[in-house]
This record gives sequence, structure tokens and C-alpha cells, in this order.
Amino acid sequence: MDAVVAARDVVRVLLVEDDAGDALLVEELLADVDAPVVLTRAQSLAEAQPLLAGVDCVLLDLGLPDASGLQGLRKLEEAGGGVAVVVLTGLADEQQGVAAVAAGAQDYLVKGQVDGDLLSRVIRYAVQRVRSEEIQRQLREERLYAEEKARLERGLLPTPVLSDPRLDRDFTYQPGSQRMLLGGDFYDLVETEDGTVHAVIGDVCGHGPDEAALGVHLRVAWRALVLAERPVDEVLSTMQRVLVHERHLEGLFATVCMLSVDPDRRTARLRLAGHPPPVLVAEGRVSLLEAPVGVPLGVRTKATWPSTTVELGERWSVLLYTDGLIEGRMGTTSERLGFARLAEMVGTLAGADPRWRVTVLADLIRQACALNEGELVDDVAAMLLSRVGDPDV
Repeated sequence: MDAVVAARDVVRVLLVEDDAGDALLVEELLADVDAPVVLTRAQSLAEAQPLLAGVDCVLLDLGLPDASGLQGLRKLEEAGGGVAVVVLTGLADEQQGVAAVAAGAQDYLVKGQVDGDLLSRVIRYAVQRVRSEEIQRQLREERLYAEEKARLERGLLPTPVLSDPRLDRDFTYQPGSQRMLLGGDFYDLVETEDGTVHAVIGDVCGHGPDEAALGVHLRVAWRALVLAERPVDEVLSTMQRVLVHERHLEGLFATVCMLSVDPDRRTARLRLAGHPPPVLVAEGRVSLLEAPVGVPLGVRTKATWPSTTVELGERWSVLLYTDGLIEGRMGTTSERLGFARLAEMVGTLAGADPRWRVTVLADLIRQACALNEGELVDDVAAMLLSRVGDPDV
């Protein structure tokens, strides 16, 4: 254990000094105080640059054959950013040391005015400062990443606009195993003035912040148009225009499922734009809601998405999901889970526990991961919309 700690505390120093006498003095000063330093010497900047990998600190003479003044410092920073640099100056060039610190060096030392303790301490502090600055930089990046992720999450996964006490809803989102930020999956739920409840779930193909941002654009456009009570055909065609205008790659598309539940809550209109069908649980039966599958948004310049009226019944639950949930593999085979097996899984869960709706989204993801023998590769968004009964019954 002591050997491991000692190895970790050793500082690897590259001395860039063309004067053999000055180089020998640095070696002796460090040896006198038994400093935990592994010292390597280069006589020129060109010789030093290939040696920067793995170095903790550079002791840099400002008067080299191939670089003078701050020129050497700038070239070192370009070649090996993140390495602590302490410059060495002559007595007459002390102002150069001050200028070097202002330009990015951690410290400066005047030759002839340094003992072993001071040299060792300056090296150690310089390395610690660089490491501290790197940690602070990483923390800032993590904070910015978290803030950006939160903004995307608010855009992709909003608070529903729903006031009907007869309806219950639940949502989930799980990022894929290959990345820890949101992808382009989105959902929304809005009740309009006429009592219709519109649900949408969509998936922008591809992964990364650009796809997530595009998903936000589509989701916001959808909500604005639905709240304005525009015709559904206009809603989808406008979303397509937004996608084509905002996408960063030609050919990028999105699949969408839109379900509009009528005010009587017994029927709905379903539209599919290249999206897998929802699962309906009603009166003890499980089925897939079928509708003509139109092309995904962004595939064709002009397209239509025909609607189908579907019967829901008195009490029902509808599961809307993105294809990340059904594209997991069945064990070690190449076979996918698929929406037919997903419907079977929903039926099994619904039949096993009267309170199945409370945990069904988490249960489905857990079972899909178990069948996949690992985390699902793609993102998963899912929504469960249920009619739980009239409030006065």
C-alpha cells in the first residue's frame, strides 16, 4: 500500500534547459532535499515536445536555442495543454517571469535564488494548482451539461394539460445504455376546450443533443397547434415542415403516434406516422390498436396520415411507447421483442394484479431488459393513459 501511495505522489518533471551547468544545479537541488521527482531533461523545445506525454510539470528556461521569451511557453501550451509550467529566468529577466505567469505559467523562479526546498515546493504547488483547475473545469462542464439536460428534459417531457378527473396518466423515460443524455424521444398530453384529449409520442431517429433539440421543436409545435385547435392533419403536416426546416442532417426523420380521445371517452381517433401501434387494455382483453401506418415525418415532401376511429369502451388503458421498448433482443438470438410480445407482457401484468397500472411502465422496461440480457440500447419513452371511471361512481 505504501509503495502504491508513493508511486502516486511522485512528480514527473521535464527540465527544458540547454545549459548543462544550470541543468546539473537543478538536479542537485532536488537530490539534496530528496524530492519525490523523476527528472527528464531536454536541451531544446523541439526535443521537449515529444516528451510531454505523461509529464506533470515542465521547468522551462526562457532562453532556448529554438525559442526565446514567451515563445517557448506558447508552443508548449499548444503541444501539451494541461501540464503545469514553471519558467526559469535569469536575474536580469525577472520581468519575463512575471509576464510568463500572466501568459499561463503556474510560477517562475530566478536562477541563483532558489534552494532545494523552494524548488520542490514550487513544483508541487504548480502541479496541484493545475490539477485543481482541471477539476474545476470538469465541474463547470458537468454543471453546464446538467443544466442543458434539464432544459431538454423540460422540452421533451412536459407537464400534461389535463383536467378530466376520469382520466389517469403515467409517463416514463429511460435513456439507452450507450449514452446518458436524452435522445429524441418525446411525448405530450393536452386536453382542449371541446373536451378532446390529445396524446402524442414520437421518436427522432439518431442520437445526441441535436436530435433531442429537434424533438423539443416538434413537441412544442405539436402542443401549440393542438391548443390552438387546429385540424389534426394540419398539426402533423406542420410538424413535418418544422422537422425539415430544423433538422441538421438531410434525411433525418421522426415517427409519431397521435391518439385523440373523444369527449365521451369511449372512442378515439388514431394516427400513425411510421410508429408502432398502441396497446389497449379494456374489459379484460388486450389488443393492438390498428390504423393505416403513414410514412414518418420528413420522409416525403408531401404526405397524409389517415385516421382510424377506435373503440375504447367504458374503462380502458392505452399504452403508447417508442420503439426502444420493443427493439431489445430475445436473449442471445437476433429476434426482437416486437409489439405483439409487448402486448402479451401487458396482458400478463394486467391479469396478475388489479393495481397493475401503478407499476406497469417500470415492470415492462425491467422485463424487456431481462429478456435483452442487459440494458436496452435505444431510449425508451412510454405513456399510459387510462379511464378510471366517473368521479361520482
